[in-house]
Amino acid sequence: MAKIHQNNVRSLVLDNNHHHHHHHHQYRLWTAFSAAAFRRKIFDAVSCGGTSRFRQEFREDDTSNEKTQQEKKKPERQKQEKLKQRKGSEKLSDLLNLADVESETTESETRKKEEALEELKRVVKELQVEDDEVKRREAAKKVRSLAKENSEARVTLAMLGAIPPLAGMLDFEDVDSQISALYALLNLGIGNDMNKAAIVKAGAVHRMLLLIDSPNAPNPSVSEAIVANFLGLSALDANKPIIGSSGAVPFLVRTLKNLDNRSSLQAKQDALRALYNLSIFLGNISYILETDLISSLLNTLGDMDTSERILSILSNVVSTPEGRKAISVVPDAFLILVDVLNWTDSPGCQEKSSYILMVMAHKSYGDRQAMIEAGISSSLLELTLLGTTLAQKRASRILECLQVDKGKQVSESYGGNLGATVSAPIYGSSSASTNTNGVTIAKECLEDEEDMMSEEKKAVKQLVQQSLQNNMRRIVKRANLPQDFVPSEHFKSLTASSTSKSLPF
Repeated sequence: MAKIHQNNVRSLVLDNNHHHHHHHHQYRLWTAFSAAAFRRKIFDAVSCGGTSRFRQEFREDDTSNEKTQQEKKKPERQKQEKLKQRKGSEKLSDLLNLADVESETTESETRKKEEALEELKRVVKELQVEDDEVKRREAAKKVRSLAKENSEARVTLAMLGAIPPLAGMLDFEDVDSQISALYALLNLGIGNDMNKAAIVKAGAVHRMLLLIDSPNAPNPSVSEAIVANFLGLSALDANKPIIGSSGAVPFLVRTLKNLDNRSSLQAKQDALRALYNLSIFLGNISYILETDLISSLLNTLGDMDTSERILSILSNVVSTPEGRKAISVVPDAFLILVDVLNWTDSPGCQEKSSYILMVMAHKSYGDRQAMIEAGISSSLLELTLLGTTLAQKRASRILECLQVDKGKQVSESYGGNLGATVSAPIYGSSSASTNTNGVTIAKECLEDEEDMMSEEKKAVKQLVQQSLQNNMRRIVKRANLPQDFVPSEHFKSLTASSTSKSLPF
């Protein structure tokens, strides 16, 4: 080892001397190495590769340590792999089980649907048996039960042909069979327009009317079932003219008025709703006017449970000239309708009543005068303050119609000297003191008229003014306004004259 060391050192020195003698400029290159680098070079040469062996042994130790650690981790890794495999197999098992469950559910649902279809077929087949009324009655009860809450059953039963035999059962004399058939038809028509049309097409309306007009008074339960069917069938627009022209309206009116004291509360409510459905079709208004329904409805107003429905019917009736005439000839009709305007706890009734009065005021001068005599002005003023937005608009339109007539009357009284745009001034308004020529003439004429009035007329006028002031105070009190409240210009403009007579509301 020492010999090797000496040889290495000698070679280094010779190498250094050789370079020093022959290549003097490279001496600086060697001297450029640091002392630490030179010592490492000598140490590597002296160690004769010991450092390499040390490194190899170190690597071998590291490798052995890694192998040992890998061997230690191997069971844990195998355990994790087994867990993963187990979880994967569990997921696969769950998926397979889910597929099996879904398959079983689908098969179960399919089987149930097939059984339900077979049951519906069997029921319809029993309905079509002509010689066994008992079996048909039981089948009708089954249809009533199946169609009550199952929309799919209604469709399927109708497609299988259940409606014609049920309509035919209305010819039976057995009351139980009639009732079963009527309610089966009623349930088949729930929420299904095609079935409603099919029931009418099968002649059920005609057969129901034959039951009503039979010599023997129909059973109250049968009458109630017929009213319920008319209500359901009349909801379809295509059925409205058929039912209206069939003669059903007088029966419904009789049921509503309960003249024989046999109608239940439910039957009366159904009859009122059926009449409303029929009144939507204008062709049925004439059939309604053939009865005394209008006067009966007006005299029934006041019952909050039915008033809004009654006003809805009158709103449809007023759309025809005959309907407006029928309303206006009823004693105290306008007093009743004006009174409804004061029902502040029922905005819907206020809106409908104001619509009826607005249409009648728009169409007839005589009706406008009757409204004024009924004291509509104060109610309209109150409605413009306290009513809903729609009621306020309608009240304003009625006031415009009334003021146009008032302006025309003043103009005609003085030979037409007033302009077409001049209306009678509102009491207490700023327009009464305006210096325009037309209004000044109107004021002078009114003063002359006052001088010519008899004492009785002056007393009447004073009473009217006091009444208006009292009404205004009452309105202010209801509106929780200050007692010294003065009408605004917008409020005054509500009664301004207008040449527009359209009905946008």
